[in-house]
Amino acid sequence: VAIVVIYNFIGRTRKGRLAIDIFKLRMPLFGNLNRKTAISRFARTLGTLVTSGVPILQALNITRETAGNSAIAGAIARVHDSVKEGESIVQPLEASKAFPPMVVSMVDVGEETGKLPEMLLKIADVYDDEVDNAVAALTSMLEPIMIVFLAVIVGTIVLALFTPLISIITGLQQQT
Repeated sequence: VAIVVIYNFIGRTRKGRLAIDIFKLRMPLFGNLNRKTAISRFARTLGTLVTSGVPILQALNITRETAGNSAIAGAIARVHDSVKEGESIVQPLEASKAFPPMVVSMVDVGEETGKLPEMLLKIADVYDDEVDNAVAALTSMLEPIMIVFLAVIVGTIVLALFTPLISIITGLQQQT
């Protein structure tokens, strides 16, 4: 209960939200999954918007708003500022350290060849597949853990029910 209250309290401020989102990206086991999901969402949203003819600056603003993670949104804001100044998308993506080198390289190639929307959609497809594989791996790993956990709970309940019964039977046998 205390963790939920602290989480909600910290999450109300901008710095607190950023700290929580950075923690989510660095969490063991789930951090990589959160990062891949955020990158996929970024690439899919930006690629779809640019393909639909939305100007790149407006598309970056919309993508920032829908990022779902403050750390990724901050990186997108820096990309927006860079593009607004007439610079490349690649430098702020690389500097943010939020995006893996493969994503940065694919965006660079897309930008140089004039096929940025297609590359963004390819990035999204790759990361969607990686997210699906990671979820499948986590699920297969969690199944045995859940079975053991439930077995311990059922065993504890059975033990709690039969211990008094055994005590009563032992007491009755001693009386006869």
